[in-house]
Amino acid sequence: MTLHSPSSLDQTSLTARQALAHARIQSFIDAYRNEGYRIADIDPLGTISVPDIPALLPQTHALEDEDIALAQHRFLEGLGLTNVKELTHHLSRLFCGPLAMDCSGVRDEPRRQWLLARLGTRDPGAEPDAPERAAVLARLAAAEQWEHYLQQDYPQAKRFSLEGCESLLLLMDTLVERCSFYQLDKLFFAMPHRGRLNLLVNLMQMPAAEIVAYFDPSRTTLAAASAVDLPYHLGAETVRPTALGQVGLFLAHNPSHLESAYPVLLGMARGYRASHPQAAPPASVVIHGDAAFCGQGVVMESLKLAQHPGYDVGGTVHVIVNNQIGFTTPNPLDPENHGYCTDIARVVGAPVLHVNADQPEAVLRAARIAFDYRMQFHADVIIDLVGYRRWGHAEQDTATVTQPLLHGFIEKHPSVTQLYAQAGWPGSDQGAALLATSAQQTLAAFRASRAEPAGAAGIPRASAPSAVLHPSENAAPTLNQMRQWVERMTRLPAGFTPHPAIVKLVAQWQHSVVAPEHPCSWNFAENMAYASLLGAGHGVRISGMDVQRGTFMQRHAVWHAVDEAQAQQQSFWPLREVASPGASLEVIDSPLSEEAVVGFEYGFSVQTRPDSLVIWEAQFGDFVNGAQIMIDQYVTSGRGKWGYASALTMLLPHGYEGVGPEHSTGYLSRMLLLCADHNIRVAYPSSSAQWFHLLRDQALHADRPLVVFTPKSVLHGEPRASSPLAALLEDTFQPLLSDQDAAQPEQVRRVVLCSGKVRYDLDDARAKAQDGNTALLSVEQLYPFPTAQLGEVLRSYPQLQEVVWVQEEERNQGAWLCVRDAIEAALPGSVRLRGVYRPDTASGPTASKASHYAQQASLMQAVFAQD
Repeated sequence: MTLHSPSSLDQTSLTARQALAHARIQSFIDAYRNEGYRIADIDPLGTISVPDIPALLPQTHALEDEDIALAQHRFLEGLGLTNVKELTHHLSRLFCGPLAMDCSGVRDEPRRQWLLARLGTRDPGAEPDAPERAAVLARLAAAEQWEHYLQQDYPQAKRFSLEGCESLLLLMDTLVERCSFYQLDKLFFAMPHRGRLNLLVNLMQMPAAEIVAYFDPSRTTLAAASAVDLPYHLGAETVRPTALGQVGLFLAHNPSHLESAYPVLLGMARGYRASHPQAAPPASVVIHGDAAFCGQGVVMESLKLAQHPGYDVGGTVHVIVNNQIGFTTPNPLDPENHGYCTDIARVVGAPVLHVNADQPEAVLRAARIAFDYRMQFHADVIIDLVGYRRWGHAEQDTATVTQPLLHGFIEKHPSVTQLYAQAGWPGSDQGAALLATSAQQTLAAFRASRAEPAGAAGIPRASAPSAVLHPSENAAPTLNQMRQWVERMTRLPAGFTPHPAIVKLVAQWQHSVVAPEHPCSWNFAENMAYASLLGAGHGVRISGMDVQRGTFMQRHAVWHAVDEAQAQQQSFWPLREVASPGASLEVIDSPLSEEAVVGFEYGFSVQTRPDSLVIWEAQFGDFVNGAQIMIDQYVTSGRGKWGYASALTMLLPHGYEGVGPEHSTGYLSRMLLLCADHNIRVAYPSSSAQWFHLLRDQALHADRPLVVFTPKSVLHGEPRASSPLAALLEDTFQPLLSDQDAAQPEQVRRVVLCSGKVRYDLDDARAKAQDGNTALLSVEQLYPFPTAQLGEVLRSYPQLQEVVWVQEEERNQGAWLCVRDAIEAALPGSVRLRGVYRPDTASGPTASKASHYAQQASLMQAVFAQD
């Protein structure tokens, strides 16, 4: 039996009591770290119902005063705390003040610890001196006076006021300064309409006269007179000086689909990085509204997209301008039930900094922490700027109709400038005097700007796309070049044993380049188009679902094998073997998303090198439905509205093959309905050579987006669609393909026009009918329609009586209704025109192969039936 002295027993007992005290204090601290944000002072109006949280009470942890001295906890070092009340006050000040942190979604412990340590550490500049406070007040006055100026001088102007969240300007100033601190020379940001006019003037340095010109017809400028969009959708580009150097700011244009600019902005940031490889990667900031951030699905798509290889931008700082309302629908914070508009950020483990918009110094600190976190971890972070909306959704709305109680509070609530003038200079009139001076000077400057001549607002507009695409100066590749590419692309690494499908593919490629008359598959043509571009130094980027292999096994840009010795999968990229130094190749299997990915690729195409080929491919053509907002608001109209020069290529697999309504159509008619002013190019190639030349044309000299209706299984397998190698080496893309098998021109009585795979059905039907009086012309480019070329061909048939347009789609789903006028304009004399198509149906294409082929036969009969 071992005997212990009384002193050793006392020491053991003391150690145990210390451990228990330490554990109690740690538990109490952790409770505040985890739950403190739920009772934080973040609502300027004080209307949030603060819950009772037992974990934040000392008695829950059995914490007593003697534990403070006994525990010797590192957290308490140097604080001079002597009792539980003082500890509770200290924790409340740290975690429940006007800046609070929600780390509950942060799953990475080092990131969580960094954030908690940063919140518990006083930042340099956290207590600004008098000149710094005066500068803060002046910026707040600038934000406020802009709104007052428009309200007083243009009361009917719809401006989507920033009043209630004026400190957003300070927040953005700080993010710009942090950019400069980290030696980043570019910041891209996007935002919805609320506060945009304010930031355009006060942050982006746009002359006030340019904005006013949209509201005052007597002062219309060239930019305002020619505008086709609203002022609160405007983007801009400027260079801002900071204490550490200049920072370029790029504000993206935004349509009324509030969150649609988010993925576009991400793509722009990545596109800029691709076109400026020697520069520091730009920062990205996205400003959101509270209702839109938690309500629109593209936010979740974009959050996840930025985590995916090929779409990363090094983290984004998100700023929620949180008015706790969406139009007329309340969207309040709900601490009781853990309900916040920022909860969606949990999907990417992003921390949330909730900050009271009426506490400018807390806002500045939140911006510094957020940007530093982004730079430290290259990850997303959220600033929830909690304020209010002093007016209705627009200033002309009568907000008290739907929210009389809320607006009763708002009407009595002083502005942030008044509050800061009092808090920054307590017990003195100095703050009020500074505010009056700043407000007077700012308002006078805004009014004086109306007398100054103003230039064009926003980003310089790109020139309009040309009506005709001229042949590229880049010559087609030679036979020797093609052979060299195939040799290098099919030279496999040692120990790489490809799949039998790839072995067969290699043999086909090698056979294609043996002689000019050998057939070339669509797969070969596509890969050789990319090889020719990469070899000449052009970038190629392809993204979409399953694009590395291709939905229909049609691309095979990446080959795979298994290293048996290492039990690991290997990959081989054939196109990398022919790319010249500096030529970027990205083939990215995207997440299962359309809207965010198309938006990203559009933004990328706007900012990347203009001679790059940027492609988005739909897994099936009908999946383009999920991206319709991006197509309507950006791809087809971005140039006309904002001057964005994009040459994005969209590939939509299309073709009726008896597989049902879901995967048959790329909605050809819908795309054609969006065509105007040569805004886009729509093509429907019918052969591999046309496919080859079309891709090269787009990269080498395109000045507009291209929509291509691409083959599915049937056309890929059609032998006549595999052009001879000579057609790749000698020809160019032809918007209209003539009929090489037609009779002499004097014998032609009928011309049949079509696009896509139905051309080969018509060829078979003509042969079966032994019709020697019909010529088949394939319209390979549906917009701009080759009217002049068609007219020239039609006039070459002196006995022509009839032109027939044939489509395998229904009347309202194919091209007929959109190309009919263009065809009529090309008709000579009294030649009649008719269309042949499937009957309209609400259910879409049939899922029965037998029914499909019966319908195709009916189409052929309608064309070639005896007159």
